[in-house]
Amino acid sequence: MQMNCQGVYCQDAAAEWANQLCQQFSLPRLATPHGWHLVREADALVLRNADMPKQGDILVDFASGAATYRRKFGGGKSEGIAKAVGLHKKAGLTVVDATAGLGRDAFVLASLGAHVTLVERNPAVVALLQDGLRRAALDPLLADWLPARMQLVHASAHQALRDLPAPDVVFLDPMFPAREKSAAVKKEMAAFHQVVGTDDDADALLPLALALAQKRVVVKRPGYAEFLNLQKPSMSIVGKNNRFDVYVIAAIS
Repeated sequence: MQMNCQGVYCQDAAAEWANQLCQQFSLPRLATPHGWHLVREADALVLRNADMPKQGDILVDFASGAATYRRKFGGGKSEGIAKAVGLHKKAGLTVVDATAGLGRDAFVLASLGAHVTLVERNPAVVALLQDGLRRAALDPLLADWLPARMQLVHASAHQALRDLPAPDVVFLDPMFPAREKSAAVKKEMAAFHQVVGTDDDADALLPLALALAQKRVVVKRPGYAEFLNLQKPSMSIVGKNNRFDVYVIAAIS
């Protein structure tokens, strides 16, 4: 995976938040903003491209209108992701989201009662997730449940799938190259691809996930993509743009 975040920019040389980020994630402190960089916008940490100020901002906001709408009206436990993971059968499942990205699927699962460990290896994305969780813990609509259901781990998926305690479910959503000549890709996702690249080693995750999960492994794929590691799943739940390939290990009761 490539790392295209150039560092942390803050005009205030003594700013504690910037110094902490640089130390925690071994990122350089930028004297002037260039390329993709982390910067503070109001109280939120954002990933910004100096060539596209504000237009290309990426941040994690679990209290955003879109996140709130999906939590309230997204279909609940009848959603494809909930059925794939098994939350329509049993609440409170433990899930390792080994390729957490911006945490949106993990947030949906947590809002439906799952206890999710988010694993992300890209330092800039981990910083965004950490900041999103910090702000969510201050939100009165989220503070009473979200911190207890979402935990963040900074590690590669390969390392996490070897070291973490066995969960009920392992969820994988590796970055996949956009299909050539496909319909318009969301600007944010296109930008995200620029920063984190693609998961060229994704096939190797499936055997590790199958060895760790107690109940099932769920792989989120674009509708046109082949099975991960070319391994046929027990079943697939197909949506409009994506599908969830489910590898059943044991029944959820």
